[in-house]
Amino acid sequence: MNHCKYLVLFIVFLPLLSNAQKRIPDGQNFYDDDRKGIIYNREFTVDFKMHTNGFSFGVNVAQLKSFYLTRFFNIEIGEIRHPKEFRQSFDFQAPTTNSISRSFIFGKQNNFWVLRGGIGEKRYFSEKAKRKGLAIGLSYEAGASLGLLKPYYLELIRFSEPGSNDFVIKSERFSEDNIDKFLDINSIYGSSGFSKGLGELSIRPGLHAKAAVHFDWGAFDEFVKAVEAGVMIDVFFRKVPIMVESPLVENTENQPLFINLFVNLQLGKRW
Repeated sequence: MNHCKYLVLFIVFLPLLSNAQKRIPDGQNFYDDDRKGIIYNREFTVDFKMHTNGFSFGVNVAQLKSFYLTRFFNIEIGEIRHPKEFRQSFDFQAPTTNSISRSFIFGKQNNFWVLRGGIGEKRYFSEKAKRKGLAIGLSYEAGASLGLLKPYYLELIRFSEPGSNDFVIKSERFSEDNIDKFLDINSIYGSSGFSKGLGELSIRPGLHAKAAVHFDWGAFDEFVKAVEAGVMIDVFFRKVPIMVESPLVENTENQPLFINLFVNLQLGKRW
């Protein structure tokens, strides 16, 4: 009779024991086959991106919708360079100041920085990520862009009179009035400092889109460690004048469209 009593009690309390075994510590995922879900539902990551004509840094704020899907908002800023940019230096030394000339890019008239904001998704191909390891998926995003043109200043050698040895070094941006000096390699002392021209920014609005293969080491671990490789497209409503278009500077036609391959390192945290 006692054995029957114990058997009945065991049957009554068996579901409770089973549920107790399924409890997990706070901050970890659970992978019950009948009740699929995750405890992490937010993600914050930082991007370090290198592309074929520049670089960018960004942040992502995301919501984990399921094992397969993460939706995110991205904001980043970076530089786009013209494919024909080539940095060179003469290493001149000014006799009055003993300062060494800075390296410069011949024919460049503007630095071009882009501020991007967009909405995107990461979709994983499988639930591999349940048990640590490499998760593979796709990441895609699109949104608006704000291009910022900063005049590129050169330090030009100006002689007081033709044939004279008296000269001054003047910091100048490109204009139609100084094109003969700006594109005369013998008149260039070097580039001016980066801060020169910051108060003369102009704007180019546009759109962007990105698509990449996403590799995540432990897609549902607390700490995000991922790498992406893909393609990004920036298109602006007007041509972007990065280089001077002149016969003196070969193959420097400016475009409103930029297509770049990129690699992105992504680090962050989930909670």
